[in-house]
Amino acid sequence: MNSNKFLLLGAAAFLATAAGAETMDRPGGIRIGQRLTLRPYVSVSATYDSNVFSYHDGGSGKDTDDVMWTVNPGLGLEYKAETWALLLSAYYNYRAYCQKKYWDNYNQHSYGETLRWNWSNSKGAEKGWSLMLSETFSQITLADDVALSDGRNYNSDRRQLSVQGVAQRRFNEHWHSEVALSYYNLDYLNDEASRDSYALYGWQRWTVNWSAGFAPSRWTDFLIDLGYQGYEQDNSYYGMSSESQGYTAQVGLGSYATERISYRALVGWSRFEYANNSDAVDGFVYTLSGNWKLSDTWNTMLLASSYYQPSEREMASRSRVDSVSWGLGKSLVRGKLRATLDLTYRRETHERVYTGGGYDYTLDTATGRFGLTYTLNRFMALFGYAEYIRGWNSESARRQHYNDYDRWRVTGGVRFTY
Repeated sequence: MNSNKFLLLGAAAFLATAAGAETMDRPGGIRIGQRLTLRPYVSVSATYDSNVFSYHDGGSGKDTDDVMWTVNPGLGLEYKAETWALLLSAYYNYRAYCQKKYWDNYNQHSYGETLRWNWSNSKGAEKGWSLMLSETFSQITLADDVALSDGRNYNSDRRQLSVQGVAQRRFNEHWHSEVALSYYNLDYLNDEASRDSYALYGWQRWTVNWSAGFAPSRWTDFLIDLGYQGYEQDNSYYGMSSESQGYTAQVGLGSYATERISYRALVGWSRFEYANNSDAVDGFVYTLSGNWKLSDTWNTMLLASSYYQPSEREMASRSRVDSVSWGLGKSLVRGKLRATLDLTYRRETHERVYTGGGYDYTLDTATGRFGLTYTLNRFMALFGYAEYIRGWNSESARRQHYNDYDRWRVTGGVRFTY
């Protein structure tokens, strides 16, 4: 590591670490009339990455640590009417790497946007309808935060598009029902094997969910959820169907445990039929979420889920994903300093369907992240985060070069917001 890297690493650590620019609290913004608010911002940061390509020790034979500079402009828009609201956020990242000789073939640009519209003719538990429409697009690069892609760390540029619609009906203070439709497209840009990576496989997914609940009190809500998932995957072997289906049924509880603790816990069964039922699996699945406001300045949350899907890493394979994430936030120094701690764990169990051979294995990724954000004034804040990523798998040969590794990332920067 040369002297420039030591300097940047020291600067990043001094600025403090986590709650990156995308998660910072944003001040008032530009008010246009009584309903429209614009929140433009730009941030500049430096990141030291100890293992850019996520190689295991001795696996690559070349120095893979680097420092990158990032310029990140973005815009938030919020329009609030009496019964509906429109939210828009958009961002762009440009990265300049110090060791450019390693980056000629990798994308230095990432960008994305989210659009959401909410409408409701009722408040709280009152009788009425609520509608939500949302759309999200993002282009993610291997240099992006692993949190942007559900814990995946596949060393590949990819595009993700998600469209969702939700309609909820509250019949009275006790009964409610909901229908949700969604479409998701995952497109890996390195869909062919190369010298530096194996091929990865995306898919399209359509989902339909129906749920209903009965709340005898504000403290308890009995829930049922039924779902269908349809896939068109890229990883089908020659002669196999490219279509898969999934079915899910879950029951559980939701609402409030106390004034400060809210939760939702569902457990049940799922069936996944890969390649038009060339292979099928039945299994236990769960969906958990909770939020606990420990005090006026402390807050913690927990998310966990499991599901089946076509494998993104192996031809003619299906996978089960189990993931859990926990976060803790603390407001300090009269609200000017905010500290966050996030821990995530993701396990993928890949099982080969094609009888001609292949690999069955598990892939695990664990991430810990600590960060600080210090607001100097309504226009300027310092931010930083330190992140540790650990990947390992049960296979000892073929893909260990990519799956068994340690990686540190330290980022520090400044953000300007109007």
